[in-house]
Amino acid sequence: MTTKPRRGTAFDERMVGTVRLTGEAWARPIRLDLAAGADRVVLPHRTTDARLTGRVRIAGLADDPAATGELEISPLARRRIRYRLDFTAAGRRLTLHGWKSLSPRRPLTSPTVLPFTLLEDGAEAGRGTLRFPLATGLLPFLAGWRFPRPRPAEADLLPHPEGGPGRTEVWYTTLTDPATGTGLWLHHELTTPTDGRPAHAHGWIALFPPDGPAHHARYGPQAPPGPDTPPEWLRGAAGPYSWDLAERPVGPPLHTFPRWAWRHPVLPAAHMLPAATARYTGTVRHPGGTLALADAPGATARIRGHGSAHRWAWLHADLGGGDLLEVIAAVAHRPGLRRLPPVVLLRLRRDGRVWPRSAVRSALGGFRARIGRFGWSVTGRTALRRITVTVRQPPERTLTLDYTDPDGSRAVCRNSEAADAEITVERWWGRWRPHARWELTGTAHAEVGHR
Repeated sequence: MTTKPRRGTAFDERMVGTVRLTGEAWARPIRLDLAAGADRVVLPHRTTDARLTGRVRIAGLADDPAATGELEISPLARRRIRYRLDFTAAGRRLTLHGWKSLSPRRPLTSPTVLPFTLLEDGAEAGRGTLRFPLATGLLPFLAGWRFPRPRPAEADLLPHPEGGPGRTEVWYTTLTDPATGTGLWLHHELTTPTDGRPAHAHGWIALFPPDGPAHHARYGPQAPPGPDTPPEWLRGAAGPYSWDLAERPVGPPLHTFPRWAWRHPVLPAAHMLPAATARYTGTVRHPGGTLALADAPGATARIRGHGSAHRWAWLHADLGGGDLLEVIAAVAHRPGLRRLPPVVLLRLRRDGRVWPRSAVRSALGGFRARIGRFGWSVTGRTALRRITVTVRQPPERTLTLDYTDPDGSRAVCRNSEAADAEITVERWWGRWRPHARWELTGTAHAEVGHR
């Protein structure tokens, strides 16, 4: 008899304030955007330890999206909530240490004020105070509490235990080398044909140099990994190519589809990013030489389904500072669904928060896609925010490849890991006003496909 793992606790928190560094006469603005995760449910009568990840920004000094630390939540036993957060600032490794002293005489202010000290190599480097903005942050904070069951980080990389004939699973990594501007696409696929043949693995590597056409090589078919073993697609060889990469995630996973759709394969397909923002180090040997990567930004994603969609478009845009945009627009290949307009799934992570809040919000209405062969666009809005995404895949920076589904049918994709993208976000303040804008030239990862 097996028992389900106990539930944990997860929530996000944003705090703003000021910090005065040692030796400085003025205070600098500071902001924390944090995600906390504990392996059990937080209860007020006990002490609960949680993990912290997030972004630390200090004006003129730091903007680290990969901060990590610890949180001790002890409302009654110790009457405090203690924070310890490590981050990088202008090449210095700093630690923020402080706690909220909880008092029944100050039920609203004491949980919202965090005095702290900055430490560098154990010595004091500054002092400051952070505050939780009650007026604007309380309702999103309360609504964002979640109680998931703990799940090992590697679980989303394993082949799906409910896979069977007629299913395809994909592991892929895309990145851009900041030194040369070269894009890289590693694709590993596990296919179980419908005609009774055994499952097999295959894949390819593709390079997108900034000063020449894209080139690639395929490998396989080969024996698939075991049911409890993730494939090793970050190391391998294909023809004259070989690669050996190490991945360092710097942000939490991102579910493009709802979590339940990923864990229970009831939809035609599902997609998620175990490493939504990551850094890659290693080497890629190719016919033109060797590409040496050092902390190259990219991401790793997974797909599970029954094969390619009827039509689709995809975008991964690293916006810097831990921010990213992931877009999928697709028409299902199942009979009766092929004539429908593309369903849009859009996830914008900015300052540690994801919009739209629900993974299915963009699919339910208000978001539209127009898909062409070398360019496409998405527009969408919620009550107070709207977005416009325009993607261009120059033909000279685009690679055309074919897919074979488990049933033997074929599809064609046009992929570019050196695409261009313009992203505009507006907010409603009596009228639509500009809120954020990004323009990516040669660093967007995009694809369009069709039958």
